[in-house]
Amino acid sequence: MKTLPVTLKDLAKMIDHSLLHPTMTDADIRKGCELARAYDVATACVKPYAIPLAREVLAGTDVAVCPVIGFPHGNSATAIKVLEAEAAAREGGAEIDMVINIGKALGGDWSYVAAEIQAVQDVVVANHAILKVIFENDFLEDRHIIKLCEICSGIGVAFVKTSTGYGFVKQSNGMYTYKGATLPHLKLMRQHCPPSVRIKAAGGVRTLDDLLLVRSLGVSRIGATATQVILEEAKKRGIGETPREVEIKDPALA
Repeated sequence: MKTLPVTLKDLAKMIDHSLLHPTMTDADIRKGCELARAYDVATACVKPYAIPLAREVLAGTDVAVCPVIGFPHGNSATAIKVLEAEAAAREGGAEIDMVINIGKALGGDWSYVAAEIQAVQDVVVANHAILKVIFENDFLEDRHIIKLCEICSGIGVAFVKTSTGYGFVKQSNGMYTYKGATLPHLKLMRQHCPPSVRIKAAGGVRTLDDLLLVRSLGVSRIGATATQVILEEAKKRGIGETPREVEIKDPALA
C-alpha cells in the first residue's frame, strides 16, 4: 500500500479553483472567488476581464489571481498573447496560464512555438508573475508532449499544464469530448521536465483520490471545479492541520 503524508493546507494549495466556463456571470465568478477564499486554495483561475473582481474578493488573503490568455484555443497572434499577458500581470494576475499554438506544434514549427512561449515568459516575469504553459494534450501525440516539455524546460517556465478543460476532440460518432489529464501523460511530463518545472493537471481531477494520486506522481497543482467536494472529503477522512499518512488508490492496482 502506497501512502503520502499530507495536511489539508497541502491539498488546498494544490488547487487552482477554475472559474472559466463561458456562461459564468459576474455573480457566479464572485461566488466562486468567495469559495476559493473560504478554502484558502492556491489561486482563483479567471478570465482576464474578471481580474479586478477576483482581486476585490480575494484581498487580504494569500489566494492569488490566475488569469488565462489565448484561452482556450491558443490561436491569437503572438503579439496579442504578449499584450494580453502583460495587461493581465500588471492588473494583478500573479500566475498566468497561456495556451500554446496547437496547430504550430502539430505542424512541427517548433521555432515559432518556442519563440512565442519565450516572448510571453519574458513579459510575465518582467511584471513579477509566473507562467504556466498549457499543451492541450488531447490533441497531441507523446512526441509533441516531450518536445514541448523540452522547450519549456529550456525557457524555464514555472509550470507545464496538461489541458484547458475545453479541448474537445471530435469522436468517430460525431460527438465532442476530452480526456484532460491522464496518468500516462502526467508521468511523461514529469519524466521530461526537471524538478524546477512543476506540473499542473487540469481536466478530470474531480475527487480526493484523484488529487492524491496525481500528487503521488509529482503533480504540484491541479485545475478544478470540484474544489469543495475534494476538500470536504479530505476533512471527512480526518485530514487537518497535522500531517497524516493517507492511502493512494491507484486504479491500475484495483
